Amino acid sequence: MTLDASLNEELTAMDKAGTRKAFRYLSTPMDTEVTMENIGKVMVLSSNNYLGLANHPQVIEAGREALKTYGAGTASVRFICGTFSIHERIEAALAKLHHTQAALTYVSCWTANTGLMPAIAGAEDVLISDALNHASLIDGCRMSKAKRLVYPHSDLADLEAKLQSVVGARRIFIVTDGVFSMEGDIARLPEIIALAKKYNASVILDDSHGVGVMGNHGRGTAEHFGVEGQVDIITGTLGKALGGAAGGYVAGSKILIEYLQQVSRPQLFSNALPATIAASAMKAIEILQAEPQRVTRLHDITKRMRNGLIKLGFKPLEGESAIVPIIVGETAFAIRMSKELLKEGIFITGFGYPVVPEGAARLRIQMCADLSDAQIDFALKTFEKVGKNLDVI
Repeated sequence: MTLDASLNEELTAMDKAGTRKAFRYLSTPMDTEVTMENIGKVMVLSSNNYLGLANHPQVIEAGREALKTYGAGTASVRFICGTFSIHERIEAALAKLHHTQAALTYVSCWTANTGLMPAIAGAEDVLISDALNHASLIDGCRMSKAKRLVYPHSDLADLEAKLQSVVGARRIFIVTDGVFSMEGDIARLPEIIALAKKYNASVILDDSHGVGVMGNHGRGTAEHFGVEGQVDIITGTLGKALGGAAGGYVAGSKILIEYLQQVSRPQLFSNALPATIAASAMKAIEILQAEPQRVTRLHDITKRMRNGLIKLGFKPLEGESAIVPIIVGETAFAIRMSKELLKEGIFITGFGYPVVPEGAARLRIQMCADLSDAQIDFALKTFEKVGKNLDVI
């Protein structure tokens, strides 16, 4: 059997099971409403565009001006052909945002996570990771030569037991998301920091879904808990609340960043973040700092959506983030429900295995500060209609 024939058998099996993912093509910028090819205008409830900045005029203009100023790129890696001044500026802004000494940008947070852990954790070291961490953190741990341990989601008693078992290792790292993307819940960060101090460990926090969302000013999970400046290493993305295009970063001590510049493989062998994205993200940070009402609005409408769903009879998972997951059971059913919602004008993705465990498939609502009250009313009415039609409520 040829490779294509073998792969096609697996695709056909996905079709029969109703689990094959469909790619939707948009002909307008990401916003609370977009135009989808072959569908028309639909309301978006599945984007990480938490602050509504992906189509913000100032964010767009900043990228356009950077293209004029810097061109498309250096066509090489930073240490060979130099680095643009916009990279220095965005990295300083990210360090200030996270109350760290320095920061380093990558082309994505996936690259940041997989470039970080293999660089700092070797055979004499230990990585202890939450079971529900993002795939990029999991892969970053796997790529490292360090001993790898996994504790059940937010089970800090088990985390402490694992910390006790590795006392004496050269370096010990606790690895966790700030906001868990599929659950919408938040890491127990103050307790994790306390355990790290007790056992001489360092905390690696991926706050990709926390930045722009958590805390009164959107500085992330550390601000939410009042522990800014106490997290050893923070990774994050520019591809969600901070402009929505691409890009990631590591923020930490000056020594950590200098070390990553020397040994992190994506830094050594991959081109820098495009200047256009760096400039757009820089503007997004400025808007975040100048307009904290965006964060307040996001918090308010998320509560309204969650409470509205509960009133209708849905049972969204608890949480304080802008992610509102509704568990519906099997993967095929989640995909079917998302298709029915799309017919009614709402674009939301059904998630199932292998993204989440079998039997725990879900629709993941992601809120945007730019959603109007009328749009939220429409969303709740539509969920009620589809939910009743499918006997979910």
